Amino acid sequence: MARGNQRELARAKNLKKQQEAQKGQKQGDKAKRMESDADKMRAKQAAANAKKEAELLEKIKAGKK
Repeated sequence: MARGNQRELARAKNLKKQQEAQKGQKQGDKAKRMESDADKMRAKQAAANAKKEAELLEKIKAGKK
């Protein structure tokens, strides 16, 4: 019955390995996830553009003085 024990241990080890691999993967509908990620990136880009504009305005103000 030692062989049966090896199988059970191997199954448990493999199950744990599979669960670890799935942790990093995103769950849910791919289209919704892609749209959500795109919205986040648009917001991030808008914030970056606003920051660039503010820095440019500061630079222009400093140059006029």
